[in-house]
Parts: sequence; structure tokens; C-alpha cells
Amino acid sequence: MVVNKLKHKKRARTLRSCCVSAAFEHAHESESNANDSKKLWISLSKKLNAFYLFIRPHTILGTIVGITSVSLLPLESVADFSLTFLIGLIKALVPALLMNIYVVGLNQIFDVEIDKINKPNLPLASGEFSMSKGVLIVVACGILSFAIGWKSRSPPVLFALCISFLLGSVYSIDLPFLRWKRYAFLAASCILCVRAILVQIAFFLHMQRYVLGKPVVLTKSVLFATAFMCFFSVVIALFKDIPDIDGDRDFGIQSFTVRLGQERVFWLCIKLLLTAYLAAMFVGASSSNMYKKFVTVIGHGLLASVLWFNACSLDLKKKSSITSFYMLIWKLFYAEYFLIPFVQ
Repeated sequence: MVVNKLKHKKRARTLRSCCVSAAFEHAHESESNANDSKKLWISLSKKLNAFYLFIRPHTILGTIVGITSVSLLPLESVADFSLTFLIGLIKALVPALLMNIYVVGLNQIFDVEIDKINKPNLPLASGEFSMSKGVLIVVACGILSFAIGWKSRSPPVLFALCISFLLGSVYSIDLPFLRWKRYAFLAASCILCVRAILVQIAFFLHMQRYVLGKPVVLTKSVLFATAFMCFFSVVIALFKDIPDIDGDRDFGIQSFTVRLGQERVFWLCIKLLLTAYLAAMFVGASSSNMYKKFVTVIGHGLLASVLWFNACSLDLKKKSSITSFYMLIWKLFYAEYFLIPFVQ
């Protein structure tokens, strides 16, 4: 009996020891798996964030808001807002966004040394993306943009893609007679042509003629949008170089900021936008619809006030402040597209 009890106790101790060992190994394995999952998630998050920075999200949002707003202008009744309209909008948006990525990505490829000074957080400049990865994304987006644009069977969309591709390429590529970004007037002209003219006219005609099947008529709203965005595109073209003066000067980029100085270019931008807002208020006041008149006049007045208030408090000696103000200009750019459909 005593021997059996001793054997039973020994087996119990052995069993407990095995259970403890198994539990420890299981806990260790679970912890290891958790650490692996955490590392995988951190790695994935970094890659997604790098891609997010690479595509320059403020320009992506500008393209989405701009094309969507302009596509609403040909609508004459609630019945026009249909599944056909939504499909037509997607057919325009997808290739345009891919071309947007091609243009901004190509610029980063050829600006990688400048960006190490001006924008060190960008993935090519920081080393988060290899050059081969950047080239792969740019080439893939360019090819996909044309492929999807061709499938849309819309001449205005294809025309917009071709001109955007051409101007985006000559703006950035460092070859003889190209790299137009080195020359202030040519650089501003590229941005104005795409953001002010192509986006408004091409995508308006795409929706009006090739989606809704209506006769071509350039309305007051699309003409206003084109004229107003000419001012805004020039301001964006000028202002984007203000925080980049150091790198541009070092690499021989003759921007207006390098030639005229930050303060003069800054106040030129403010005056141009205030002039545009004042003109927009007069256009809005001419509307026969009291509701639309109120929205356009008050709306542009508020945007002008936001611009002026922030301009007066800006410290031009701080690069971070200038960059924040540049992002404010993009927010005003988005806001304008919410007001444009009210101009009729």
C-alpha cells in the first residue's frame, strides 16, 4: 500500500510537471506568435504609410473633389443623377487618379536629391522606398491609367490623360529641353493647364456629351470654374515653391520664390486669391436665384476671411508654418469646388 501511494504521488508530480512545461511552452509559443503578428502589422503599416506619402494625398483629394464637382455641373434635374452618371463618374475618376499618381511619382523620382533637403519625409528621399519600387509604381499607374481610359471610350477623358501625361513628363524628366520645373513660367503653365483647364473642360464634356448624351453647351458654372481655377492653379504653382527655396536654390531651380524671395511671392499669392474671391462674389451676386446668390456671396466671403486672417498671422521664417499654410490653400481649393455648383 505504501509503495503504491508513493508511485501514485510520483506519477502525479510527473504529470503536473508535464502540464506546467506544456503550459509554459504554449504560452511562449503564443507570445512568439503575438510578437510576429505585431511585427508584421508594424511592417505593413509602414509600407502603407510610405505609399500614402508617395501618392501625395492632398493632390489625390483635389482630383477627386474637382472631377466630382465638375461632373455635377451638366446635371439639369434629379433624374440625371442616376446609375449611368455614377458609372460615368467612376470611368473618369479611376484613370485620372492613376495618372495623378504617375505625375507626382515621376516628380519624386527625378527630385529625390532635392527632396532630401525640401521633403525628407517622402519615401524615396527617406529610403523607405527603393528607386526600383518607385519606378514600378509609376510605370504601372501610367499603363493602367491609359488602359482604363481607353476602355471608357470617352475622347475628353483620353485627351485629358494624354495631356496630363505629356505635361507631367516634361515637367519632371531631366533631359535636354525638358524638366520644365526649372523655369518658373513653364512650371506654372503646366499646373494651370491641367488643374484649371483640363479638369474643368474635359471632364465636364465627358459627363455632358458622352455619359448623359446631351448636346455640348459650356454653361456659366463651368466657365466660372475654369476662370477661377486659373487663379487658384497659379497660386498653387507659386506657393508650393515657397517652403522649398533652399533645395531649389541649391539645385538651380529658378522658381519665382528663388528669384523674387519668399515674402513677395507669398503676398502675390494672397492678392491673387483675394481678387478671385472678390470676382466670385460679384458673379454670385448676379444670380437670379436668391438662395444660390446667398451661398456664393457669403461662401466666398468666408473663404476670403479665412485666407486673410491666416495670412496676417503667418511667420514666414518658419518652414513648418509655411507648409501648414500651403495645406490651408489646398483646403480652400477643395472648399471652392463645393461652391462652384451654386454658380449658375
